[in-house]
Amino acid sequence: MTQQVPVLEAKNLIVHYKQHLAIDTLNLCVPKGCVYALLGGNGAGKSTTISTFLTFNRPTSGEVLIEGLSAHEHSALVRAKIAYLPENVALYELMTGVENLTFFCTLAGINISTELARQLLTDSGLQADAHVKRVGSYSKGMRQKVGLAIASAKNAKAMLLDEPTSGLDPSAANDFANRIRAAADLGMAVLMATHDLFNAKQVADRIGIMKQGRLVEEFDAHTVQHDELEHKYLAHARGLA
Repeated sequence: MTQQVPVLEAKNLIVHYKQHLAIDTLNLCVPKGCVYALLGGNGAGKSTTISTFLTFNRPTSGEVLIEGLSAHEHSALVRAKIAYLPENVALYELMTGVENLTFFCTLAGINISTELARQLLTDSGLQADAHVKRVGSYSKGMRQKVGLAIASAKNAKAMLLDEPTSGLDPSAANDFANRIRAAADLGMAVLMATHDLFNAKQVADRIGIMKQGRLVEEFDAHTVQHDELEHKYLAHARGLA
């Protein structure tokens, strides 16, 4: 039986940033249909890991692969395969949700009709009456849904998320988690950097804890108990593990 090539993979990844060892020998694998949550405090290396997959950082040694392709040797090819959702999605305030979606699709070389744009926004959870409202009136959760629609239109193989639920109220965070889970269930690989243990436990298949650039522990999210995960996370955060 042929082993499936991971969608996202880091192999012995080391990244130095201004004399600082930001990533220290990271090995990480995210297959198709998997949500992988990276937990860790500020400076743990989560965002640097995401940025390296996005080709914003160049590995000092080791490599990151997207569907088996080196992200830095084939940057144009791999960027077409991935979507990125930052903590704050940058959209044009004076344009509507539909206009933002069609504009960003055009930048990616994708032409979509207004009808398809509205369907993608609906599928991402944005209410129909908001489609034609200016984004300047949107909440953060609504902006995140436009970002999800952009990822869907791109037909991305992988989605990279950096603190996606930061600043969302519990209801919006729960809705967003459900949308991410649905995308993974359709086959997308998702790598999510977060501080939110509850959200990680709710949506992820695998959970990793990072500290000082190293992946120090990994868990099966479906079998680890929340109190065990919290205990391990705090132990690493406090230097007790």
